[in-house]
Amino acid sequence: MARKGIGVALCLVGLLLLVGCNRGSIEPPQPVHLKVAGSTSMQPLVEELAQAYTERHQHVTIAVEGRGSRLGIELVRQGQVDIGMASWKETEAAALWSMPIALDGTAIVVHPQNQLEGLTLLQLRDVFFGRVWDWRDVGGQAGEIVAISREDGSGTRAVFEELVMKGKRVTPTSMVMPSSQAVVEYVAEHPEAIGYVSMGYLPQEVKALEIEEAAPTPKSVRRGDYHLLRPLFLITRWEPIGEVKGFIDFVLSPAGQSIVGKKYGRVRE
Repeated sequence: MARKGIGVALCLVGLLLLVGCNRGSIEPPQPVHLKVAGSTSMQPLVEELAQAYTERHQHVTIAVEGRGSRLGIELVRQGQVDIGMASWKETEAAALWSMPIALDGTAIVVHPQNQLEGLTLLQLRDVFFGRVWDWRDVGGQAGEIVAISREDGSGTRAVFEELVMKGKRVTPTSMVMPSSQAVVEYVAEHPEAIGYVSMGYLPQEVKALEIEEAAPTPKSVRRGDYHLLRPLFLITRWEPIGEVKGFIDFVLSPAGQSIVGKKYGRVRE
């Protein structure tokens, strides 16, 4: 009996040592670095989402670069980045996997000193077509109108041309800016200017006009009351897996959508 007891005890010790060895062999997750590039309009939002995700998953780092929707799509196609950001569904992205993560309103911005409160879509088209040159002709104070547009390849420009210009060209006298931030900075310093930006770029330095009596807010965009709305997409080469899927799943989760909802319309509750 004594020998049997000793044998059982030795077995138990062996099992405990085996469990201890297995616990010691558990390795931390391997570091993962994700590259995200594309829409400059989406960059601040995705940076905030990336920060929240990496705080929860400290083995993951995410670099976010704004280089324009079209270039972001091309970099995904070439396999140079893990995720692309597109603020307009370009035809070039048709063969790629995409997921809308937010609803954005294209805000029409003017200098805070501009007394105009709103425009109709027709008035807005006439301003950017160059048919209207003076603020007085659209209900403002007399003065020259300077239209500010975006560069070719900008998703914000694509949605503006689609929803506002309806096939008409933007006046060649317009000034072209490389980002929403550049538009905001110019308009904030020039009372005669009018431009268009993602509604995520609405600091106190500029004023957003109502369009068809609706302002660009998360609520109005979510309800569809604001006419100049668009989905914002994350795009991958294939259906996402691993940490890419983990990040996109987080963006669509209640935690991620609560971040989205601070400045944009949610796509999920």
